[in-house]
Amino acid sequence: MIIELNELLSLLRDLRGKQKIVFTNGCFDILHAGHADYLKKAKSLGDILIVGINSDESIRRIKGEKRPIIPQELRAYLLDSLKPVDYVIIFEEDTPFELIKAIKPDVLVKGADWDLDKIVGADFVLSYGGKVERIEFSFDISTTKIIEKILKLNCF
Repeated sequence: MIIELNELLSLLRDLRGKQKIVFTNGCFDILHAGHADYLKKAKSLGDILIVGINSDESIRRIKGEKRPIIPQELRAYLLDSLKPVDYVIIFEEDTPFELIKAIKPDVLVKGADWDLDKIVGADFVLSYGGKVERIEFSFDISTTKIIEKILKLNCF
């Protein structure tokens, strides 16, 4: 379900303590097998998987004017269609820190390529007894690598 923050927080009030809430975030610009594997593993760490995605404006600030490739509404729709994902929320900020503070997940998840001290919200989650998990990637693929391959093929 693609959801607004106030609606999500209302749902979480009823779920908290009964189900383990897992949160992860990212751009998820061009969805690929690495994303699917990562989200499946993230879901296995709890009962409810919430995925925060950067808004289009947020991605432009972080990755440059040529990104995102896929608009936020379509990225949200694709993620919402994946079996492991329970809720998708779009955030405007460059980092999900405020969203993490509001959601207060039991488990915060990022890829193993992130050092613990670089994971936004990790200190906050650990401060109340939550866990931070880093997931190893099963596939050597990324949106950047896909874009580079397409450009090398001179498809455009």
